[in-house]
Amino acid sequence: MDFLPPDFSPAYPEIFLLVMVCVVMLADLVAGENRRYIAYLLSQMALFGCALLTFITFSAETTYTFSGMFVDDAMADILKLMVYITVAAVLVYSRSYISVRGMFTGEFFSLVLFATLGMMVMISASHFLTLYLGLELLSLSLYALVALQRDNATATEAAMKFFVLGALASGFLLYGMSMVYGATGSLHVASVSEAIKTGALNHEVLVVGLVFIVAGISFKLSAAPFHMWAPDVYQGAPTAITLFIGSAPKLAAFGFVMRLLVDGLGEMVADWQGMLIILAVMSMAVGNIAAIAQTNIKRMLAYSTISHMGFLILGFISADTNGYSSAMFYVISYVLMTLGTFAIIMILSREGFEAENIDDFKGLNKRNPWYAFVTMLLMLSMAGIPPMIGFYAKLSVLQAVLSAGFIWLAIVAVLLSVIGAFYYLRIVKLMYFDEPVSNEPILPQGDVKVLISVNGLAVIALGIFPQMLMGLSLYAIQNSM
Repeated sequence: MDFLPPDFSPAYPEIFLLVMVCVVMLADLVAGENRRYIAYLLSQMALFGCALLTFITFSAETTYTFSGMFVDDAMADILKLMVYITVAAVLVYSRSYISVRGMFTGEFFSLVLFATLGMMVMISASHFLTLYLGLELLSLSLYALVALQRDNATATEAAMKFFVLGALASGFLLYGMSMVYGATGSLHVASVSEAIKTGALNHEVLVVGLVFIVAGISFKLSAAPFHMWAPDVYQGAPTAITLFIGSAPKLAAFGFVMRLLVDGLGEMVADWQGMLIILAVMSMAVGNIAAIAQTNIKRMLAYSTISHMGFLILGFISADTNGYSSAMFYVISYVLMTLGTFAIIMILSREGFEAENIDDFKGLNKRNPWYAFVTMLLMLSMAGIPPMIGFYAKLSVLQAVLSAGFIWLAIVAVLLSVIGAFYYLRIVKLMYFDEPVSNEPILPQGDVKVLISVNGLAVIALGIFPQMLMGLSLYAIQNSM
């Protein structure tokens, strides 16, 4: 037995964030009702501190600690930095929205930071127990966030559905992990991979475990046919919470899939490749076709997310470095687009009014031409129209699929993308060609104005110059495998 103390340095950001969550809770308790902004400022400071620590400890070398249960590598560091930026943007966008709805409380910020901690653990886990610990910390925080408005019947119903289906998915995942443990005799990701390489294991037991693991992962990604929770939760939760659920956790889910399927069960690629093809096609079909019929913008974006997750899964099907890096590029691009889209929905909302219907976008160009332009950039990017970042994200994934020889799959993906373009372009049509339903002025706070403008322009700037983000994704994957 090795009784030497572990090297804590790879986990400094996680340790710092845990301490800061406690500080936020205590500060909010002491500050009282009139100084809630202290919790907000401390939360932003916590994210900045984590980013600083992650940047300081950044290294191309892979470091293991806590008896091999925690890994720090290039992919983990880059994904974590993206998570901090995303969560910080979510807090900026949400501040005004949650203030007028009585949610600007220490509980909101504490739960967001706990969820962020769960994401960080998921991204750096190299052991089945650590993976599950991070996943549950994230999931439980999200359930509580959805139900934060206790008097809101719709939000409470959404939280119950989310919790019940989430518990079921966690059960699937745990059962699958237990089957893999039974076959390999280890819970360490690297040891499981080595054991499978020997080929002296009961393959049938491994495949059964793999089926349950893929089912659990599919739920967390909101991939069809495990997508049932997404439309109800996206619609029922307050928009600020929907923005959080639809953005940063997708980055963590990508890291989770990389650790579990690629690092741990990569030797079983022939078994999980077929499963992922079915999930990808179903997600793109269900998401794009069902979204056409939606009149609620949040519900439409939930189905849009399902179709985007189908595209994300395509990146894993090629089972090579280019495929994984294209999937990472795709998930970062998706998060950037989601942040901007939900931010627009929140600034269209006001006290006593939720901008939840597609008709609320009518005549936006006449009310505020700049926000209409930013929304158009976001919608075109989501539809995958050049020169937006969404186009290059889809193109990189399709190139990986073609290089793996799945020509028919690339054709199906393109056709379903064309169908999906309809509901995005419908928003553009409403903004520019219809008369506004309301002439209420749109007056977001100063920092929100700047951030949403940067967000919208980044979609087109990174589309015109995608090489930097693509190179960063490739670097992360190459130095972590």
